[in-house]
Amino acid sequence: MTSARRRKRWAKHLSSIASIAIFCLFPACQSQTQSSESGSNPVPMDVKSEVKPEVKPTAISAKPSGDPEPMLERIPSSPAQLVDLQAIDPRIRLDIRYATTNNFLKQKVYPVSRCLLRWAAAEKLIKAQTELAKQGLGLKVYDCYRPLSVQKQMWQVLPDDRYVANPANGSRHNRASAVDLTLVDRTGKELEMPSGFDDFSQRSHLGYQGGSQAAQKNRRLLVDTMQRHGFLPIQTEWWHFDVKGWQDFPILDIPLDAASLTVDRSKN
Repeated sequence: MTSARRRKRWAKHLSSIASIAIFCLFPACQSQTQSSESGSNPVPMDVKSEVKPEVKPTAISAKPSGDPEPMLERIPSSPAQLVDLQAIDPRIRLDIRYATTNNFLKQKVYPVSRCLLRWAAAEKLIKAQTELAKQGLGLKVYDCYRPLSVQKQMWQVLPDDRYVANPANGSRHNRASAVDLTLVDRTGKELEMPSGFDDFSQRSHLGYQGGSQAAQKNRRLLVDTMQRHGFLPIQTEWWHFDVKGWQDFPILDIPLDAASLTVDRSKN
């Protein structure tokens, strides 16, 4: 074979190799062009993408269920200030009878079911509740602050100062310094007492010796607890207690649904 023929055959061979190389490289170039146009980077096939689990915000755990604590951060600066008992200590249950027809008047005379007290009384009541809670017991309130206008209605129905204060002199309730209440168990069930609320008979007197031993024991527990925490009982109503120093607070006739909880009204 002549050298010219060998050079011609070698040139043809190189041409075939070049064609094969171009054919093999074309798909890769096309793929790279498409990736560049789409704006994404090609991912090497031998690298696995890491799939991260969805991370949800951690919820703030709620306080374990049970009796709520008194909101002591809301302590007023003045003992004469009116406070809403439920806003300060929701542990104390309410059954405000004069906001219902379940009372001796047989009519609703309060526009709202609300217990307003002078802070001097509320503070002591909270301490009584705390003591009782250690025994698995608590307080249920029937009445707190009572406007003077309601006192006048009561006197018209029952003008007997053993049970209803003469509005001419005013009631300790009108001063927001008295509370009517009873004892309850953990479930809120009332403990047995010698009589019901607003019984207005001998059975409601502290000296009454009738009824069951359990009722006598419960009445004594209520009276002793309230006295330890600065309250004074009255002889004709086992449920009624006046805070010591009640005479320092003036009579009020502020509607229950409009009474201010922030203004010191002791000089009104």
